[in-house]
Amino acid sequence: MEKRIRVLIVDDSALIRLLLTKLLTSDPQIEVVGTASDPLQASQKIEELSPDVLTLDVEMPHMDGLTFLADLMNHHPLPVVMVSSLTQHGCETTIKALELGAVDFFPKPTLQQLNTSNDAALELLAKVKAAASARVVRRSASRFEALVAKLAPQQLMHQVILIGASTGGTEAIREILTSLPPNIPGIVMVQHMPPGFTSSFAQRLDKLCPFHVKEAQDGDRVQPGLALLAPGDFQTTLHRAYTGYYVQVQKSEPVNRHRPSVDALFNSAADSAKANVIAVLLTGMGEDGARGLYQLRQAGALTIAQDEATSVVFGMPRAAIALGAAEFVLPLPRIAQEIVRLLENMRPPMSA
Repeated sequence: MEKRIRVLIVDDSALIRLLLTKLLTSDPQIEVVGTASDPLQASQKIEELSPDVLTLDVEMPHMDGLTFLADLMNHHPLPVVMVSSLTQHGCETTIKALELGAVDFFPKPTLQQLNTSNDAALELLAKVKAAASARVVRRSASRFEALVAKLAPQQLMHQVILIGASTGGTEAIREILTSLPPNIPGIVMVQHMPPGFTSSFAQRLDKLCPFHVKEAQDGDRVQPGLALLAPGDFQTTLHRAYTGYYVQVQKSEPVNRHRPSVDALFNSAADSAKANVIAVLLTGMGEDGARGLYQLRQAGALTIAQDEATSVVFGMPRAAIALGAAEFVLPLPRIAQEIVRLLENMRPPMSA
């Protein structure tokens, strides 16, 4: 019999502990080995039970959740899925938790969402399974030194950088963006996140990066020195205007069960921007973005996939590499440098 994933649930709500236990144990691949109501109990049970994955409430008594997580990642690293409330403070705290090394997060569910047959329940089960095989690495909150790029004005105006990511992607995106120079072509990004979290993530990046980062709005122009992050629960696509590019942000159908979807962005860029694109597919669960990256490469774009060794979850890059979608397969620390190198040597912008 295949070894089951051992999960420890940490939440100060007895009801949530009970409901999460019921949901997780509905999957034969998962075993809930224990629960804890606060970080002090959790520390003891981690030593006693040796869980494979921890689900961790953001706000708990006796110890700040971020302090507990930082201590855990320093002394006993293991995959953590944060369970966060959909409040502004909850979103901000979750972004900080991801910086500290949490693998993923799940919005604190309602009673209806914890029905074992709905999409939210299936999503949590998938996140716990992905976390069990994730590469847990200690995160650094330090700012990376920005590179220098020598780019012609027409490169800045007519070329576009696209980035797609899911599980583990918040820190991968942060590392890339904080390493890019201020004079960079417009960037459009998709990170799988629900509403609220994308806004907090964009605000966090804006404080760290040498250029402006904001959550995308319908009709935003793609312009140098600006990175646009697709908002949660909306599809963001790239379109061409006479003077450059702009994004459409619409409540259209999910693609690969995702909204926002990396494939939705990449496929639109294959039609509108073609060879004027550098596209990067980063760590993530599933296959979203793989086919879109393939379409971009077929259209003449330069395409990069993160390698297995530095991916938290290798699902999305693996699928892209298997399709032949990635011209370059690189470790995370080299991706920003490669983007700059490609821009400096890129052929003149083409008419799309």
